Parts: sequence; structure tokens; C-alpha cells
Amino acid sequence: MPAAVVCIVVMMVVPLPPVLLDLLLVLNLSGAVLILLTSMYVQKALDFSVFPSLLLVATMFRLALNVSSTRLVLLHGYAGKVIESFGHVVIGGSVVVGLVIFLILVIIQFVVITNGAGRVAEVGARFTLDAMPGKQMAIDADLNAGVIDEEQARIRRREVGAEADFYGAMDGASKFVKGDAIAAIIITFVNLFGGFIVGVLQHGMSIGDAIQTYSVLSVGDGLVSQIPALLISIASGLIVTRSATENDMGSDMLSQFGKQRQALQVAAVCIGGIAIIPGLPKMPFLLVGGGLWFVAARVKKQETADAAAEITANEPKPAEASEENLTTEMRVEPLELEVGFGLMDLVDPERGGDLLTRVRSLRRKIALELGVVVPPVRTRDNIELPPNAYVIRVHGVEVGHGEAPAGQVLVLGDLPEGIPGTPTTDPVFGLEAHWVPREFGPQAELHGSTVIDRGSVLTAHLAEVARDHAGRLLSRQDVKELVDAIAATDPILGEELGGSSVSLGEVQRVLQNLLEEGVGVRDLVRILETLTERARISKDPEGLTEAARAALGPAISSAHAASGRLPVITIDPLLEHTLLESMRTGEQGSFLALDPDTAEHFALRVASTAREAEERGARPVLVCSAQLRPAVRRLTKNVAPGLPVLAYGEIGPQLELETMGVIDLVAATV
Repeated sequence: MPAAVVCIVVMMVVPLPPVLLDLLLVLNLSGAVLILLTSMYVQKALDFSVFPSLLLVATMFRLALNVSSTRLVLLHGYAGKVIESFGHVVIGGSVVVGLVIFLILVIIQFVVITNGAGRVAEVGARFTLDAMPGKQMAIDADLNAGVIDEEQARIRRREVGAEADFYGAMDGASKFVKGDAIAAIIITFVNLFGGFIVGVLQHGMSIGDAIQTYSVLSVGDGLVSQIPALLISIASGLIVTRSATENDMGSDMLSQFGKQRQALQVAAVCIGGIAIIPGLPKMPFLLVGGGLWFVAARVKKQETADAAAEITANEPKPAEASEENLTTEMRVEPLELEVGFGLMDLVDPERGGDLLTRVRSLRRKIALELGVVVPPVRTRDNIELPPNAYVIRVHGVEVGHGEAPAGQVLVLGDLPEGIPGTPTTDPVFGLEAHWVPREFGPQAELHGSTVIDRGSVLTAHLAEVARDHAGRLLSRQDVKELVDAIAATDPILGEELGGSSVSLGEVQRVLQNLLEEGVGVRDLVRILETLTERARISKDPEGLTEAARAALGPAISSAHAASGRLPVITIDPLLEHTLLESMRTGEQGSFLALDPDTAEHFALRVASTAREAEERGARPVLVCSAQLRPAVRRLTKNVAPGLPVLAYGEIGPQLELETMGVIDLVAATV
């Protein structure tokens, strides 16, 4: 390409032989045809992102050919076979006919195609730039929900930036096409006048001969250049007006017209009816009308065949009453997603649904976050559910539900004026939201609202359920696979674990306890090392869990800190002493043997203090002594489920504590 650009500049200065000019003119026409066909076959504009730069190079190449042909015409009265053929064969050797055709082509290119394409490119560039913030927020929402990973988010951000760059470049590149049309008119009329002067004054030709010789060549030269220019102008219009679909333009057009059987029949009747008007030729109208009616009949037959094939495909197949199938059907899946028939478009890949792909990405994100692999999500339809509803089950028990109306998007927060919407609540975080028709989504994004599509809403809800119930979803088989993976990379630890008295069940119980409090178990090596050491003293599940937490302490506290500051809620020392004296040990672990009023008062104080801290923009943790921590967590988890409870020994030395409140039984000192 650099060599080609240099050669284009050289062509404007160095004379070319007629044979080489013929070859380059044919190459110019072939390149224009190739660009036009490519613009029709691409599925979206970004698939031909090199088009703005290519448009500049093609324009310069065409102008360089104009300069070379003008030089040959004025010097020798001959510019090769291609221009001569266009001057004599295409326009019949008539200067007037050639000029009329040339002007018509210029008017079509300049007035119709170029102006329209330039306006579409300008509007597309402005709308694309205005929509960039909303698209970036949607990508961030999908990333936070686990729908996509960092690499996919990076790719989507590049696509958003590339789209804005493309339409901005097309807005400028459309000026090349407009300038090319103006240059073609000027060059042609300069050639006409210059050829007349050269023929009469330098070659002594008569006025008639000079006009006939040079004018025919000048008009032929203009037509040779203008036809490729017209093709590229059409290509630029197709590119900027092309919407992203799954097929090329021709396939989309045939498919969409093929669905309008009634429109084809009405058009056939109208065109055929015009034939009965006196004075009009009957044969052309009858032929076209009959052709449209034939096409409509073929469309009807194809619709009938497609419907029959769909019915056959949807017919229930006889179930095999084998014991294996019965066992599979009876099994309760760890994680299930049931959807109404109105949400099947999100699940079915043939209808453009990508929910299953999103779930796979979600499982990978949670595995990297918590250190455990979420079991596969069994997705099935449930005709008993409302059409737009879904239900999430863990081990057969419903733990979440929501709705995702077809053709709508979820807008978080207040709804901008002028946008219709149905009030609802975000199923994940309980925020105020509205379901808005999808066509109003870009408008809401322009107003700064966060817009989430239906698939992202469902995936985010599923991700939150998987995180909250990760402990319940961790099976004995999962623990076995994790331990085997550790043994493969750390054989000494594997031998020590195998020789100790710690069973897989005890390891599973500890990991479940950690996951239930939102503690990731990615550092499984350190957890298992702690368990094998602690098991020599006691195999009490609570003691094993607290030992593992102590080993992971700095990582646990760092996860709740922001910029090295950890907002904490502490317990009054006198109250903490009272709670220690009331501690008892049962089958499920330690608990606080307080009277009901005192226990309720303490729990409510903790919840209210945490809520006040959150209203000030902090996400606090409750800290207490290590001995007291499990019992306090057990007491407060129902009234403040999102409040982490940490022991003093779990706070990393690198963190700076910020006290948000002190709990006592009289009042909360803030």
C-alpha cells in the first residue's frame, strides 16, 4: 500500500504509455466493483473498517488517472483503447450525448448519493459518540455481573471505540466523494476547452475536426473515471446505512421480502391492473404482474413447508422408559434455572440467545473469585410460570425469582422524562428500577441512566444466588477434585493430608463455612496446611474453620477495605465481657445464651449501626475477639446478613481502622 500511494503521486508527474494507462483504467474499474460488492456482503460496517482510508486512496488514484489521460489527449490526441472505446462505442461518437450522460451521472453521484451518504455519516458519527458512555456502562455492568471476563470486556471496549472512530472517519471521508464529483466536472470541461485550443492553434486543425477529436476523447475520459466514482459513492452510502445483521444485504432483502406474501400479491394485482388502462402497453405490465404473483405463490408454499417442518420437529418423541432415564429425571440438580416460554429466546441459540454462553462465563468468573467451580446450571422451560418470569432453585428449593419482559430493558434509578416505563425493583440489589421498551434504551443512556438488557439481568441474579449459596453448592465430589488437584501440584501436602485423620467430609464442612461467610478458598494450599496442623489438637468443625480464617486473616480483611482503610464497628468492652460469659457450646457450635430481649436488642443495635454507616457511604465490618466471633456471627446473620464479622486477629497490619460505631445495650455511640 505505501508503494501504491507513492506510485499514484508519480503518475501525476511522469507520462504513462497508452498501454499502461489502459491497464490502470481497467484496474480502477475492477477495484470499484470489488469495493461495491464487499460493502454489500459485509454483515456490519466495522467488518470493512478500512473503507474510509481506502476511499481516499481510490479517489487519488482516479484523479491521477485523469491527469495522465489529460496529458496524453492534449499531447498526442490519443489516450489508449479504453478511452477511445468509451468515446466512440458507449456514446456513439456524439459529443452532445456523451456530455448529457456524463452530467446525469455527476448529478446522480453529487446531488443524490453523496449528499445523502454524507448526511447519514454525520448523523451516525454524532449518535455513535453520544451513545459511547452508555455502551461503556453496559460493558461494566456485564463485567461486574460476571457475564463477561476482563478480556471480553477489553474486546468490547475496543469495538465501541472502533465504531466511533469509523463513523467519525466516514463523516470526513464523504467529503472526498463530494470533492471528486466536483473535480470530475472541472477536469472534463478543462479538457474540452484545452483540446479545442490545442487542436486549432498547435495542430492547425479545423474547428469541427478539433471538436470532434478532442471532445469525444475528453467525454470518454470523463465517463471512464465517473463510472468507478459512482460505484464507490454507492458503496459509501451502503456502508453508512448498513445495520448489523447475521447475513449479507442480499440474503436479508430476499428473506424480508419473502415474508411479505400479501404485499407481493397486492403489488401483482396493481401492476397487472394497469395493463387494462387504454393506451398503455399491456405486455410489460402483464409480465411483471404475473411474475410477482408467481413469487407470492412460491412464498406461500415455502411458508407451508416450513410450518410443517417446525411442527414435526416440535412433536414430542416417545420417551424411553429405561431405569437410566428415570434415575436422571428423579435427580435433584444443585442449581436450576426455570424460565417461562417468553424467555426462551434468551436460551435458544438458534433464536440469537446467548444465555448459556453467559452462564459459562459466569461459572469461570466465580471460580476465579471464590476458588470453587459452580456446578452446571440446568436450564429448562416451565409452562406453569408466567411468560416473562423465571425461578432459580438450589437443590430443588426456590431461592430467587424475577421477570424479564420481552422487548424491554431495565433502567436503574429515576426514569428520565419522556421515556415510558413500568416501575419494578432490581432483583439483585433491590434498587428502584423501571422496565422500558428497548427502543428507548439509547435515549435513557444519553441521559446517564444505567441500562441493562434482559439477559444481563437474569445472569446477574444467577451470579448473586451462586455467590450467596456457594457453600451449599460445594459437593463432596467437588472437594475431592480440589484436593486431588492440590496433591498433583504439592505432593508433600497431599501425602500429609492423606496420612492425617482429616476426612474429606471435614474439609468440605470447613470450606462450606468459609464460603457461607463470603470468604474465598482460592488459597486452598494454606487452608489444607492449617487443617492438617489443627487436626492434631482438635477436629471440631468450628475450631478448624476459625484456624483457617486466622491463616487467611489479612486477605479477608483486605477484601473489605478501600484504599487501605477498613471501616469497623466494635463492641463495648463491658458488653463483650458479658457476651463471653454467656457463651455455650452445642452440636452446631458455640452460641450466646442470652435472654430473648437482650439478644434481640443486641442484634438490632448491630443492624441499625451498620445501616447508618452504609448511609454515609461506608461498608463496615463488625470486629470482636476470636473466641466470640462465631457466636456473634450466628446471632447477627439473620438481621444483618450482609455485615461481615471479623476477629481482631484477622485484621491485617497494613490496614488503617476507621471506627464507625460502638455497640452497647443502651445506645450506639457513633
